[in-house]
Amino acid sequence: MKKYTKFLFTCFYFLVVLPCNSQKTSFISPPYYIKTAVNSGFIIEHRATMGNLVKGYPTLYEINIAKSTNGSKLWQIENNLPDYGLTFSCIDYKNPAELGYAFIIAPFIDIPLNRIEKQSRVYFRISWGGSFITKPFNVYTNQKNGAIGSYFNQHVQFRWFWKINLGKQLIFEPGISFSHQSNGKYKNPNLGINIASLSAALSFGSKNIKQKMPTVQNCDSLTKTKSKNELLAYTSIGFDQHEVGMNELNCYALALQYQRNLRNTHKFSFGINAFYDQNYQIDYAYLYKTDAQGINKYRASAMIGYSYNIGRLGIGIESGYYFLNTANPDGPIVSRLSLNYYSPIGLVAHLGLRTHFAVAYNFEYGLGYRFYLKR
Repeated sequence: MKKYTKFLFTCFYFLVVLPCNSQKTSFISPPYYIKTAVNSGFIIEHRATMGNLVKGYPTLYEINIAKSTNGSKLWQIENNLPDYGLTFSCIDYKNPAELGYAFIIAPFIDIPLNRIEKQSRVYFRISWGGSFITKPFNVYTNQKNGAIGSYFNQHVQFRWFWKINLGKQLIFEPGISFSHQSNGKYKNPNLGINIASLSAALSFGSKNIKQKMPTVQNCDSLTKTKSKNELLAYTSIGFDQHEVGMNELNCYALALQYQRNLRNTHKFSFGINAFYDQNYQIDYAYLYKTDAQGINKYRASAMIGYSYNIGRLGIGIESGYYFLNTANPDGPIVSRLSLNYYSPIGLVAHLGLRTHFAVAYNFEYGLGYRFYLKR
């Protein structure tokens, strides 16, 4: 859990404090403000075994400490002057005996989806952090919880909402959210908990003053891509379990991807991933009654992906097809959510979540390199 938090805050730190090289005007740093929110929704039953855990409509309570950007960095202007901050949340799953509650700490960024500031403006939130769940699976005391097998988990949230001005320092924010809790299968069971909800928030202390998009020169220029075409190669390691109570297993991955930068904020990619999973080898031995040999020890997929870039941080989603998958225990489709931090010297830090049909398989922690190709 500490490793996950340290990685996230390191990426976030470099996003918000990277200095400008030069600029036309001086900028006043906006103050922090507080935003409270309530979400009410339902647990998505993506597996039939989830039905027994649904006892009511979950409620998510939030306190957000947020700060507006002022346009002093290139990534801020590219993203229409977003807000960023830290959320402290609690989820009441309405099933205290089997699911309990989730307590969440996560950084977030709220990105306006249009450049023109209006009385009502649409935003998109991305949040990825850690959570503590009070009632995970326990073989002796909580056998019915087949969704979460650990106290410490990762939290991912996407939200679309509108900012509606009620006054100079008061804003109402209705919206819709999707939240996910999972430990990446490092401890079984781990179907994960997905919640779709309606949200309502109030911002206090946010000065809602219409402002013209700043003009800057050479600001934060190191985050600007050097070429439209890139080649990304990285390797990663992850951990999971095959069955409850079994030893931890290793998952190794090697990825080679071509990336095309349409703009500094938008990136499309395609490539090949190769996997060496100890979990998969157990599935192979169960199916064929013999250990995997040679190429049958591996899985490989062809993938396509999209990444939205916020400065040095790339937030990506990928979908792929296993063209090498002899035992086929998880189906032919593999997906990945990822955070990639692109350093100015070409090194790339990778955090990913690999899934099969909405069920997490493992988290990935990797390191790679980005090669610039000719335009």
